[in-house]
Amino acid sequence: MRIEGDAGKRAVRAAVDAGYTLFDHADIYGGGTCETLFGEVLRESPGLREKILLQSKCVVRFADDSSPARYDSSREHIISSVNGSLARLGVEQLDLFLVHRPDYLMNAEEVAVAFDTLKSSGKVARFGVSNFSTSQFDLLQSALPDPLLVNQVEINLHNIDALNNGVLDQCQRLGITPQAWCPIAGVAYPAWGNTFTDEDTARIRAELEIQSEKYNTEDWLIAVAWLLKHPAGISPIIGSTTPDRIRAAVTALDIDYSREDWYRLLEARNGVSVP
Repeated sequence: MRIEGDAGKRAVRAAVDAGYTLFDHADIYGGGTCETLFGEVLRESPGLREKILLQSKCVVRFADDSSPARYDSSREHIISSVNGSLARLGVEQLDLFLVHRPDYLMNAEEVAVAFDTLKSSGKVARFGVSNFSTSQFDLLQSALPDPLLVNQVEINLHNIDALNNGVLDQCQRLGITPQAWCPIAGVAYPAWGNTFTDEDTARIRAELEIQSEKYNTEDWLIAVAWLLKHPAGISPIIGSTTPDRIRAAVTALDIDYSREDWYRLLEARNGVSVP
């Protein structure tokens, strides 16, 4: 366990050294141990807190002896979860707090009360959501005096729903930052609910190989550059714990990726050209 902890700390420090400024957490990651580990890094690195943005999430609750797996956007749970995150991180304030999943029983006014309590107490500076549809986003926003800043959704070569369901359009229109979780799924590792056939994979690999050679980089960095090309300003959440990969991911920012190659990769992904 200590070895795993030391590896985690090396990953965090590699990210800081490479220029990463936003660190994404959730109360459920590692059962809270990820926040605890990050809190240790903060204690061991005086001055680091002022150089970074801390973001955490909640509402996902796992099944236990008395309750099923569920989402919980109640005022009590949100406030309790944020207090737990602050304690584990060893900080007084989160820069961003996101509702992790759209709760089917979400009462927007109740969430607004929770947000107001957290902001007025100085425990959270700004707010956002994760995995929200455009209508769910609009519902919550309608109850809030301040704009939601983020919608963190799955966006990668396998899952391109956000290109078609209005999420990226809404982000671009309102100036919301779309954060992409699992940005290199379907390239560096299988995507959640993978539906690619062997033929799909071979076709995508062939195009990635061509583009990797053209841009003199690795295939997974092409996948990151593909996201960065979108005008909504997608911010990929790099979830690696490997220092070399963490450092390498930054180089995707320097790829002068063309519109033509973006569409070539989309065509390879779909197996057909655009209509």
